[in-house]
Amino acid sequence: EITKKYAAEIAVKYTEVVFELTYEKLDKEADKIAKGLLGMGLRKGDHIAVWATNRPEWILLFLAAAKTGLILTPINTNFKARELRYILKQSDCRALFLSNGVRDVDYIKIINNLCPEIESSKPGMLASKKLPLLKFAVSFDEHPAGMYHWSQMEEFGNLISDDEFRKSKSSVLPDDIVCIIYTSAVNGYLKGAVLTQSQLLNNGYAAGELYKYTPADKVCVALPFFHCFGLVFGIFSTLSHGAAIIPLIGLSPVKAMNAVEKAECTTIVSVPTLFFAIINHEDFKKYNLSSLRKGGIGGAHCPSQLFDQLTKKMNMSKFVNGYGLTECTPICTMSSIDAPYEKRRDTVGVAMPFAEIKIIHPETGLELSAEEHGELCVRGYNVMKGYYKMPEETEKTIDKDGWLHTGDIAAVDQDGYYKITGRLKDMIIRGGENIYPKELEDFIRQHPAIKDVRIVAAPSEIYGEEAFAFIVSEKDASITIKDIKLYVTQNMARYKVPSHVVFIDQMPMDIDEKIDDLKLSKMVREHLCIDSLKS
Repeated sequence: EITKKYAAEIAVKYTEVVFELTYEKLDKEADKIAKGLLGMGLRKGDHIAVWATNRPEWILLFLAAAKTGLILTPINTNFKARELRYILKQSDCRALFLSNGVRDVDYIKIINNLCPEIESSKPGMLASKKLPLLKFAVSFDEHPAGMYHWSQMEEFGNLISDDEFRKSKSSVLPDDIVCIIYTSAVNGYLKGAVLTQSQLLNNGYAAGELYKYTPADKVCVALPFFHCFGLVFGIFSTLSHGAAIIPLIGLSPVKAMNAVEKAECTTIVSVPTLFFAIINHEDFKKYNLSSLRKGGIGGAHCPSQLFDQLTKKMNMSKFVNGYGLTECTPICTMSSIDAPYEKRRDTVGVAMPFAEIKIIHPETGLELSAEEHGELCVRGYNVMKGYYKMPEETEKTIDKDGWLHTGDIAAVDQDGYYKITGRLKDMIIRGGENIYPKELEDFIRQHPAIKDVRIVAAPSEIYGEEAFAFIVSEKDASITIKDIKLYVTQNMARYKVPSHVVFIDQMPMDIDEKIDDLKLSKMVREHLCIDSLKS
């Protein structure tokens, strides 16, 4: 419908590479890729994954997969071999689409190490011992041995007749699964949230309505597409209203400011970390950001001071906060751009249209009144179908009445605006990325020089929160802070690396002989105070 209505309007435009498509051309290009997926032998219900930054191929692949009923899993660009192997196996992935890598992470090297059989296999005929369901890989960049190349997609599409393609598209239904997005779990394991076509589209459409998007809007998406927030808020809120997506391939303050200036963006959406970096960048005043009118922030708490600075310094008088989680596709609450300033700044907005929210007592389960603090629960179209192949975890999260228990503590005021005030879950949110202490602790403990470890949250002006590690080393072990950080860096995503590491003789214990986290938190504050004096 949007393509018919806004055929000649710009749908996607990049400022880092030469790439611009109208809605009509985007639809046609996505059709070509969709036919190519079928020509490669993929069929409705098959699982595929994409491991790349926000490059043009990412959008085309996602739309093409949706057209053919494939189920796509976006992979965090920071992940390494350990995390990749788990996701590809747990998601029953048949095909992996990938780039060469990003920064210090070499994707081709990692997949070749995981599947050494790939280099000697014919493309499409991989027989991996570690990943038996994975049959082929498709490279966006080079053309490594044993892999197909993205440039072959149109050639594969020629193997599919137009009639066969029409039948394939007509078989796709609104409630079909369209993606599985992995999110960290308290128990240390990644869990795949199963989301449908209608959930993503409706949640994005509702967000676009609150933003009052029109074809005149040009939205700088300074969010990774592999995050549900970036996917829904960055792509579907925009496409569902005929607006233009201006994605960033590299998420940096300079690239964001350059994109806003070059494309004359009316809106920018990102996380607090990047916004903080933009307004504090030494070249901030050199860029013309006067085209901005609207802005959106999510992924982590936005301090009031930062909100005020963004509205004034970046000309975004219509700036809003929001709250969500992957399991809710992801937006649960958000303000309209026309809501009172204080409500937009000091709350995370009202319940999204057609979604129910209640605040309950964490122990009794009884619903609380306005201004009372309790666990926020969500019910409605946007609640995931469940965690992929994890029925027990699903039952722990979604109760028999369909309420998803977020684990976040919140309160709602008399006007229906929500504030997030804490978390039941033991989780650290670092610049929009979730870090679960148990996962990190379990991994660090595997180091032979480590006797014990405790990860706690440390406040951060830039990231909101950071991981702080207290380490008890083995007797006579020779290990340094640098060794700990390198050990995590080489095996886990960069954002999981503890920002602070302190060696202690033993863990403080409480009267129940459990580690005293309150005392550790006090030690964190003392340590950071010492750090600030030194700087």
